[in-house]
Parts: sequence; structure tokens; C-alpha cells
Amino acid sequence: MDVDKGHPVSTPILPVAAGKQQAKKVILHRTNVWKLSIAAIVLLAVSQWTLIQSRVDLKTSVRAPVHADQILDKCRLLNVRPGPPEDFSLREHSDRFVPGTKATLIKNAKIWTGKLNGLEVLQGDVLLQNGLIKGVGIIDKAALTSIRAEDLVEVDANGAWVSPGIVDMHSHLAVTSLPLLGGSQDGNSFKGPVLPWLRALDGLNTRDDAYRLSISGGVTTALVLPGSANAIGGQGILIKLRPTAERSPTSMLLENPYSTNTSEYDPHRAFRFRQMKHACGENPDRVYSGTRMDTTWAFRQAYNKAREIKIAQDEYCAKALEGDWTGLAGQFPEDYQWEALVDVLRGRVKVHNHCYESVDLDDMVRITNEFQFSIAAFHHAHETYLVPETLKKAHGHPPAIALFATNARYKRESYRGSEFAPRILANNSLQSDHPVLDSRFLLYEAQQAHYYGLDANLALLSVTGTPAQIIGQDHRVGFIEKGYDGDLVLWDSHPLALGATPQEVWIDGIPQITTPHVHKKPEQLQHVPKTPNFDEEVAKTLQYNGLPPLLPDRSDKDTVVFTNVSEVLTREMHKIHALFTPQASPGVVVVQGGVVVCAGSDTACDSFMRQEARHIDLQGGSISPGLMSFGSPLGLQEIQAEADTADGYVLDPLLADVPDIIGGDRAVIHAIDGLQFTTRDALLAYRSGVTGGITAPKASGFLAGVSTAFSTSALHSLEKGAIIQKDVALHVSVFHGGFPSVSTQVATLRRLLKGHGKGALGHWFAKVSGGKVPLVIDVHNADTIASLLRLKKEIEEERDVQLKFVFSGATEAHLLAKEIAEAGAGVILAPSRPFPLAWEQRRMRVAAIPLPGPPLSEQNSVAVLRAENVTVALGVSEAWQARNTRFDVGWAALEAGGSFNKHEAIALATVNLEKLLGMHKCHDDLVATVGGNLFDLSSKVAAIISPRRGLVDIL
Repeated sequence: MDVDKGHPVSTPILPVAAGKQQAKKVILHRTNVWKLSIAAIVLLAVSQWTLIQSRVDLKTSVRAPVHADQILDKCRLLNVRPGPPEDFSLREHSDRFVPGTKATLIKNAKIWTGKLNGLEVLQGDVLLQNGLIKGVGIIDKAALTSIRAEDLVEVDANGAWVSPGIVDMHSHLAVTSLPLLGGSQDGNSFKGPVLPWLRALDGLNTRDDAYRLSISGGVTTALVLPGSANAIGGQGILIKLRPTAERSPTSMLLENPYSTNTSEYDPHRAFRFRQMKHACGENPDRVYSGTRMDTTWAFRQAYNKAREIKIAQDEYCAKALEGDWTGLAGQFPEDYQWEALVDVLRGRVKVHNHCYESVDLDDMVRITNEFQFSIAAFHHAHETYLVPETLKKAHGHPPAIALFATNARYKRESYRGSEFAPRILANNSLQSDHPVLDSRFLLYEAQQAHYYGLDANLALLSVTGTPAQIIGQDHRVGFIEKGYDGDLVLWDSHPLALGATPQEVWIDGIPQITTPHVHKKPEQLQHVPKTPNFDEEVAKTLQYNGLPPLLPDRSDKDTVVFTNVSEVLTREMHKIHALFTPQASPGVVVVQGGVVVCAGSDTACDSFMRQEARHIDLQGGSISPGLMSFGSPLGLQEIQAEADTADGYVLDPLLADVPDIIGGDRAVIHAIDGLQFTTRDALLAYRSGVTGGITAPKASGFLAGVSTAFSTSALHSLEKGAIIQKDVALHVSVFHGGFPSVSTQVATLRRLLKGHGKGALGHWFAKVSGGKVPLVIDVHNADTIASLLRLKKEIEEERDVQLKFVFSGATEAHLLAKEIAEAGAGVILAPSRPFPLAWEQRRMRVAAIPLPGPPLSEQNSVAVLRAENVTVALGVSEAWQARNTRFDVGWAALEAGGSFNKHEAIALATVNLEKLLGMHKCHDDLVATVGGNLFDLSSKVAAIISPRRGLVDIL
């Protein structure tokens, strides 16, 4: 058989001698064959080993880069997940601790910790030491005995509420610093649509006037973001608001985020999150004259660049970490400009996305899935409540939502914004967008969200623990827990009660308010306000895609009976008086044809109640005068930033040539001619008890025109009662920062008041100089007000007539309260809570008599002006704010510390306005509220009673 086939070898039969010899040959042959086979095997093995060895030699012979250690270190860090060190909760000192800071024991407090989804409330104490919370509830006695008496400050809370410090998750504090001046605006770069390499830290102004004010509202931590002019605007920073001995921006950082400078902290031990600003929609589209398609492509192009770098790094490091430097000649693949965006793809950056509409939200969700990164939160996000399923499709996790409570309709993208969005979304954060809203009052956003139905625990979390979690800092801020930063607020009432004010604020265990001024609050404000029922409104909001019908239902019965009424207040001759106040039990109010025909007990009104009527149970609520709104373009616009929906601005004769066809520089514009009815802001105001509006033409310069008073619920100007008073007052503005000078503006007024005006302008100034029509001057600066008071006196002495001057805006009017009173002038504060937005408003804080209100001053401007017998009223700046007039009035009265009674408070937005503006036609609407009076956060407007229009509107 063939050996090659592996069978046994067969030999022939031979003689014995020959066989032996042949046998030797056979054996020798077989031995040689086996030797050759073994040799072949050995040779093959040696050759394979040589080949392998040569490959190893080739691999090891490639020289590693000179900086191989640094490269390998970068490679090891590439996929480190961010978060605190494992032993972070065991720290004994805060990294922000200031040596010499005394420990503080807050005793006898109601402690809202934020834990257990915001439901945990403890009765007890809080110990602050070494910049940290060292104990909560029952304090270990050993912890106290270890502190020397002289090193411990005790604060008796007397049962008041303590909460974590407020975390503002969307702020431009100190990059858009106050007062607004050209050299202090670092919020936006206009160098391109994609700029991930920029950092807000590099523009942080440590001299912003808003720091102290925001702290006085309980804000302790803020995420400061670049603006929204760019698709990718740069990196945000987390700061603590307290001043530092170093006085530098870096010293204000909550913690240094990782950058290529690893000396800032040890990233091997724990990696820190970075924050980055994105924006989509109208803002970047407008700035770069593009479309949504352009902006979306800018995102995709940028992220593709980042992805290419990431892939190159991953491939490079996969070989380098194995010691294989073959083909890795050159530097580690990185681009300094793009490294932060690469980190987004590695999950190490919290992306904060300014994004409003469904189309933009959907675009961004698709981009997250295309490039595999997550968005921490959509900000502004007015339509998110309409597309929750879209949000759930985002890569990694659904983004959180940062919202305003009621600020909407300022541009098309925010037109469908709803006060019910926080309730519908539930797990969200509320934002200030400071200085769009004053972050000092960020808590007010939570209060409003709760009022419209967001659960109390979630409302408080929305400005504390929820933003802390979103920004990746819920291991140290946003909650009251042992080991957390010593950032606390001691409140004068329940934090969700209207006007809640800090008695003290601690940041890093350091008290921030040197001499707090607080007023004792009523007992009902020490508890969570009971929210009204808005279930029907929420359902309609969703049914109508954010634009539910707002027109009221008019009663189908001529007679309407209100039961369980606690109080009836009406106006008469510029005074508020009580028509009915039941002594023992709630009363009854009967309305026929829009007129109150009976107010009293069931027995007193029995004959009226027998008639066929519609009955409304007010559940202890009240009936009071309808409020008036002043100071905004209410009724002249639907969407502020959309020219097609607004009346537009008046041409100013000091700044432009006014066409002869309208009278040239002698023309006077009347607001009534541009009125728009059924605007959403007007109807929302009506549903909130603001039944009338006083609106002047929109002006950007000196001359505005003649204001008008109108009904906020009318269908059109020809409807019965739609116009309360056709012409109300003449309006001008005198302000710094424009052209021409303030002195030129005052000189123009002097000439016009002395009779040198011609045509319509001369006619109206003749009425003013004759004391027949008020002159409303929009002015903030105290020095300008002083010049105007001198001018008033000058004209009055020449003409022997009392002029009617009204200063609106009037932030610094408190500095001249006595002089304004002596001159017989009046004041309309707008906004009602001062804010140093412009240079000429700054002395609400730094003047000899600073009046920012509690806790920084004992009184507010309203109280000081009223104490000098100045007739004072309240206004608003923007149309969306009109709906909140009732809360503005209630808040102002609370800040005045009881110096206002309810009648005087109502007068601030009713009869005082009418008196100041010389309104001779009675605005006699009444507002019926369920569950409380008009200023309560627990009440809801149920109906409007209008004698002037002869009807009752049911809301």
C-alpha cells in the first residue's frame, strides 16, 4: 500500500541472510524518513517562529513619540465618565471654605430638604461648618460641643421655613451685566454660527450690580450661559454669587470644569462636567440671515467635524494603549478649537439648548440620534408641552425643560407658550434668563407655576434640586443634606407664598445679608397656598395646540347670584370702600343687567333670589373693583417682536423728519387709532381681573402721543363699552443714552409748554399748560425728575395754573418723594419692583436712600412715596405682564409691612391711576374671585360684573 496514503509497508519473503541485510536497509530507510519528517517539522516551526518574531521585532522597533507618556495619559482619560469622587460626601471642608468663617446653628426651623422628591420636611436644626452642612434635623451633641462658643453663631428660626439655596439654571448674570452699558455686554459673539471654544468665564464681570440683588432673592448658584445668537455659542460656567476676597471671576466658580489644563484639578480621580450653550430657531437665523435649514446644517457640520476627531482619537488610542505605535507617527489627533464639542460626544458636557418650536425640537432630537449625544435641557422651550413624545426620542434620555411661568408671546416662537406647561411637563426647571427677568425673583416663577397647578414639591424643586440635577451638581447643591454645600435660605413665609422674602441667605456657610429687613407675615402665608382648579383650562390648552379660546362666556341669565361671598369692595369718587362685609357668615350678591342690586345676607336678598338666575359659589371669595393696566403696549400688539402684528413706533420729531402729510413735526398720534382688540395678552389680563387698559402710542424717542383707555375683553372699538375714554393724557419720554441730550429734551418741553408749539402738537400742549390734561413723562433718573419739577414750577408761576405732571417708570422717584409731593405731581412705578437695567435706574441700590425693598431695605418705593402723600400707582413694562397686576399689587402691599390696608392696595391699580390720569369716565367693572380675594395666590377669577356694559362675563 502507498505510504503516501498512510498504509503499512509490505516486504517480500527472502532467504534469511539476505533478509537480515535487507532488513537493515529497510530499518535505515525508515529511520531516515522519520528524521527527514522531524527535520521538516522543526524547520517549519522555526520558520513560523522567525516570522512571528520578526513581526514582534518590527512592532517593537517603531519608536514611540517623545511625549508618549502624555499621549497615553490623554488616551486613558478619553472615556472617563464625569461625576464627583466616590468619597466626595465624606469631605470635611468645602473647597470654597473661607478660613475664619464661624459655624452657624439654625435652630427651630421647618426644613424643606428637597429630598424624597421634595416631600421631606423636618422640624429641627441645621448646622453649617467649614462651608458645609454638617447636620440636619437633630444635631449630634458631640458635633456642637467640639465647637468653641466664640466660634458658633446661633440663629433662632422661630419655626420659619428653611430651603436650599436657589439654583438659576439659565442666567446671563455678569456677561450681560447691569446697568446695561456698551462695554459690559459679553453675552454674544458675532464671529460665526458655531463657536464651541468660547467660554462665558472669559467675559464674567465681577462688578455687576445684580449680584447682591439676586442673592437677596435667595439665589446662591447660577449657570451663566453665553447668549443665543449662535447655533453653538460657547461654554457656560457655574458660579456662586457671593463676593470673594480675591474679587476675580475664577474665584466665583462653583468648581473649575475640566479643560486641557489638568493642573486645575486631578481628572484621573474624578472628571467634571462642562456646560455648553446651543440655540436653534429664530435667534441664530436672524443674526446670520439664515433659515432653520442653514442652522441645522451648521449643527450637523460641526458635529461631523467633532465626530471625525473623536473617531481618529479612538483609533489612535486603541493602538497606542496596546503599545503598537505602528503608523502613529506625529501628534495625538486633536484640535484645540473643537475639543469641547468632542467632549459632548463623549458625554462629558451638559448641553443647554435654547429651542422653542416643535420643528426646532424635532430637528435637535434627530441630530442627537445622528451623532449620539444627549441634551441636558431645552431652554425657553415654549412648545415642549405639546410634543412630549418627540422629546422621549432624544438620544440617551429625554431632555429636561427650563421654562418661564407666564412670560410668552414676545415673539412668534413663544406665541403658544402656556402658563400650564410646567404642570403638564411636571419634571422641569424654571429659569430667569436674567436680565430678561430679574433673577432676584426666580422664586416667583415657581410660585406662579404652583398657582397654575404644578405640585408644591415639584414647584420648589424646579428652582433648587431639579436644576442642580440637570447641571450635574446634585451631589453638592440644591438639597439640604449632610455633606452638601452650606447654601441655605431662611424665609419669612412659606417659599411658595406671594412675596416670600429671605430673612438670611448663606452661601458656603457665610451669611450674605448684613442687616436683613423683614416684616412679620400673616399666618396664612406660612403654609402652602391652595391652588385653584384649572383642569378645564389645561384640557383646552392641549386640545387647541396651545391657543385655547379666551373670550369669556356671557351669562345667559339676566340675574346672577353670587353666594358665599366674604367681602364686596367698590370704587366711588377715587376711593375704594366696602359695600358689604359679612360679620358672621358669607353673604350673597345679586346682579341684574350687570348692576349689583343687593349685597347682604340670604334674608336681605331673598326677594331677588327667587327669580330665575345663574348661581355662582365663590367659596369664601370676594368681589372687588376691576384693575387697570398701564405702561405697556397692551392692545397695540399681538406679538411684540413681529411687526406685522403690532401698531409700530411713532416717528419722533427730535429724531426724524415726520412726513408733512400727517402734519410734520406738529403731528400728534392717538393710541385709539391703532388699538387691536382680542389680543391674547389683553384677554389673559381680563381673565386675571384686569378689566381695563391705558395705552399710549409706542415711542422710541421723545414724543409718544395721546393715550386711550379701553376694555380688555371687547371684540372691537365700536362695541358698547369698548372705549372707556377716547383720549386720556399726553405722553413724552425724557431719558439718557439717546439722541438728543436730556437738556435738549427738557428745553423742547419748555418751549412747547410756553406756547410755541403749532398745529395739533401746539393744541395738546396748550391743554397741558392750561392744567386740563395730564402730561405723563416716562423718566427714571432722579436728576432729570428734579429738572422737570423746576420746569413745572417755572411754567406754573408764569401762567398761574397748576400743571398735572405724572412721572411713569420713576425708579429713582423715591429720592425726591418730598419734592414731588410739594409740586403736586404723581408717580406710576413701572415696574413695581425696581431693577437697575439702565444707568439711570441704578440708584435704587446705591443711593443714600436705597430702596430695593426687603430684605435689603425696610420699605419699598411705594411706601416711601405714599408716606410723603404722593399719589402713587403701579404699572408694567411689557404687555404679557398685565395679567400679573393683581399679584404685583399684593406683593407691593406685603413689602410695605402693613402700612397699606386692602382698600389702599387696590387703589394702586384702580382709582389712583384714574386720578393721576384725569380720567373722568368711571371704570366700574367688578371682579368676582373664587377661594380668596383678588391678591391671593389661592384665588381664581370666576366672573366679571360690568355695569357699564350691562353684563356678567363667566370665566
